[in-house]
Amino acid sequence: MNTDIDSDQRGIPCMLLRGGTSRGPFFLEADLPADAPARDRVLLAAMGSPDPRQIDGLGGGHPLTSKVGIVRPSTTPGVDLDFLFGQLQPASDQVDVTPNCGNMLAAVLPFALERGLLPIQEGATSARILTLNTGMQCDVTVQTPGGKLRYGGEARIDGVPGTAAPVAINFLDTAGSVCASLLPTGKVRDTLQVAEGNGEPLILDATCIDNGMPMVLLRASDLQRSGYEAVAEMNADVQLKQTLEALRCAAGHLMGLGDVSARSYPKMCLVAPPRDGGTIATRCFIPHVCHDAIGVLAAVTVATACMLEGSITEGIAQVGGGLAQSVSVEHPTGEFSVDLELDPDNPQQVVRAALLRTARPIMRGEVLIPQTL
Repeated sequence: MNTDIDSDQRGIPCMLLRGGTSRGPFFLEADLPADAPARDRVLLAAMGSPDPRQIDGLGGGHPLTSKVGIVRPSTTPGVDLDFLFGQLQPASDQVDVTPNCGNMLAAVLPFALERGLLPIQEGATSARILTLNTGMQCDVTVQTPGGKLRYGGEARIDGVPGTAAPVAINFLDTAGSVCASLLPTGKVRDTLQVAEGNGEPLILDATCIDNGMPMVLLRASDLQRSGYEAVAEMNADVQLKQTLEALRCAAGHLMGLGDVSARSYPKMCLVAPPRDGGTIATRCFIPHVCHDAIGVLAAVTVATACMLEGSITEGIAQVGGGLAQSVSVEHPTGEFSVDLELDPDNPQQVVRAALLRTARPIMRGEVLIPQTL
């Protein structure tokens, strides 16, 4: 194949990877413009945004497949890699680099090893990764038997077909990732009030929390929903989505985030009693589309709420006693288990959050964008 033909397009090296239940291209920072506005124009062109189908780019027409990762060797002492996550939306011309994404995080170390940023170790290779979006650090371990990166294995995560090699993630400091603290309002439970379509006030209890992802947790029953509805049903529920958006905007101010109408956070999550042997059932909105599963850091945040006395999950979540627990978060396509440990001296402080993901490379090559960008 002739790759030297002249055209008005230029290629940028990238790899398309699945990380957890998300997917997107990964770039070396050095291959992108240093100027943020110019970088974002390149990313929008690469993904095909703004367009609901993203037909002219790599995006998949859904928030979960409208993500990008940017990686570089780190200069921070004790840290191996820096990771900048970019959330795009199919129909938007914005690139949001404010929140984290724990799913895409699972693909950072495989990408770095593929591109030679770190040496591969025998048996398993670990790296400390700094997420530039929020300053969060985590330790990630992938399988490298015989000094060879392995993607195939027996680990299974709900929301992804088949099995793969495990990617172990141990978060070091997730509390207050975007907000000022784990409980940004200073309370474990708040009251939100918005006007319904008929002008009548809707008053609901909520837990506003950020342990890796700013979220607003609501009881599904308070919105006259079961919390077990299918994703398609949730996405077709216009009245519910309008109510959730009004509640999201109200909560944004309470959480110190200001006007969040154009932001991808806080995420909204309806909770209900578990029905498949887990700890709690969820339906998450990201923020305007119901998630087919649940995001990694959203699961960590929901699991944390389950362990906090007085949160909206009290009386719903099936949790045992003790400061260290494995919390199973049910979602539309299965469950997500998170190992959490609270500080014995401050039970509202999480000292450990660990979980397992998988990742796989899908394509190596160049994405083509107009020469004029």
